[in-house]
Amino acid sequence: MKIVIIGAGAMGSLYGAKLSTAEAPVYLLDVWPEQVRAINEGGITVEDAASGAAEAYPKIRAFSDAAEAGEADLAIVFVKSTLTARAVRENRAVFGEHTTVLTLQNGLGNVEGIAETLPRGRIIAGTTAQGATLLGPGRVRHGGKGKTVIGELDGSVTERIKAVADLFNRAGLETEISANVEGLIWDKLLVNVGINALTAITGVPNGELLLHEELAELLAAAVAEGEQVAGAKGVKLNIPDPVSHTREVCAATGKNRSSMLQDILAGRPTEIDRINGAILREGAAVGIAAPVNAVLHKLVTFLEKNGAGKPRRGM
Repeated sequence: MKIVIIGAGAMGSLYGAKLSTAEAPVYLLDVWPEQVRAINEGGITVEDAASGAAEAYPKIRAFSDAAEAGEADLAIVFVKSTLTARAVRENRAVFGEHTTVLTLQNGLGNVEGIAETLPRGRIIAGTTAQGATLLGPGRVRHGGKGKTVIGELDGSVTERIKAVADLFNRAGLETEISANVEGLIWDKLLVNVGINALTAITGVPNGELLLHEELAELLAAAVAEGEQVAGAKGVKLNIPDPVSHTREVCAATGKNRSSMLQDILAGRPTEIDRINGAILREGAAVGIAAPVNAVLHKLVTFLEKNGAGKPRRGM
């Protein structure tokens, strides 16, 4: 099975490295020249956050041009959710007639973004509890291990979804199949709602949110608002207690810096509109206010516009 990963950031690099051990050719696509060069020269080095041990994965190639990568059997989209539609459209050469496309991205709207270019029947979706931080070109820190859960959009258990799950498991990425992809995406959305904005605003790693009463209370309130919106929309969550689950994820990825915090520190746009902003939009559609998420959304938007390290007037 030929695999092409679109987006060689922290998560794309981690999955590329792990999948390269499953005796399948793995290619990464990215617009960052230094990353492409480093991967082609030395592969990807993954540092374990818990032990500090580093392991090299040399059997990977990277390209900036989708035509060089060619058609994939499995394409995995790992770009920021705000770039999904554009990334699929601009890398059209990767998608052959029989290519399966998997999104493991954060936030809502990724399936819809892919479906602007490709038929929905070729899309599968999922979530992952893996955590990763990009340390530099060709280097990533594996900050937390967790399950990957994937499924067909219609809930069926097909041969292709079983083949992808088997591939991931052989690569050491613990993977299960779900018949409730919508619930799966909302499960992950609620985790991101509780963790990402708070870590971006405060600058702390995931686990530290649990060490401060004020932050832990805000986490719980933001997730509870999201759970209320999901219920009003008729979404069937797979997680019975999203607040407790989010706390568990915080603990399991304790040393990890969330992707949103990494974006703020690097001066990049975040996915705030697809995460906390999604709760606001979906809540408005069903007549439910989400004031905690509104405040978190505004604060992260401020940091995006002004820069995390930019001096403020009067300071």
